[in-house]
Amino acid sequence: MTFSIAARCPRTGEFGVAVASSSPAVAARCAHVRAGVGAACSQNVTDPRLGPALLDALAGRPGAEGAVAHVVDGQLQASWRQLTLIGAVGGPAQYSGERTLGRHAHALGEDAVAAGNLLAHEGVPRAMTEAFAGSPDAPLGRRLVDALAAGAAAGGEAGPVHSAGLLVAAQVAWPVTDLRVDWTEGDPVAELDGLWRLWEPQGADYVRRALDPSAAPGYGVPGDPA
Repeated sequence: MTFSIAARCPRTGEFGVAVASSSPAVAARCAHVRAGVGAACSQNVTDPRLGPALLDALAGRPGAEGAVAHVVDGQLQASWRQLTLIGAVGGPAQYSGERTLGRHAHALGEDAVAAGNLLAHEGVPRAMTEAFAGSPDAPLGRRLVDALAAGAAAGGEAGPVHSAGLLVAAQVAWPVTDLRVDWTEGDPVAELDGLWRLWEPQGADYVRRALDPSAAPGYGVPGDPA
């Protein structure tokens, strides 16, 4: 019911996830990022606890592959899960249990991993990692949204998609980007693209306002003295 990509930007040190699904509020349950550590997706028959568990495991041992193996080994219901993980160094990793739904596939790139279940065809994850790799100088959020759009254009899910989300971690303790289309009868990936275009020019200002309000730009709202 889901296709997603987890990725890093070696240039900025950011980590991010983009995800889409036929289910409502997919990013609230499946997308996980942690500054300085990595990005993870927990999907298929989703257990949201596994995203933080993957990031905890990655923080405590070298390599995404070992972290995924550690989490899977401790799960009695691992056969239902589809997991992806990428950290700051080394290659990404994935796991798709034997009960992963429908047509499912994954693709590993140098700085990204994509996976999906109940897919229209197996080439969807590869289309996502190839799109991501094609614009290395763009902001990570832009690359992730474009990768999600490439996955949708390649067929996406076998059925209609209703929700999508984008999550990015940088050098602060909270996600610097957290954009969600929790339900739409339209095109959630296109709506997510519109949210990114609105958010991207001002995203850094919200970090400045948190860290140093006196140095932040004006708010641009009625009554703002700036």
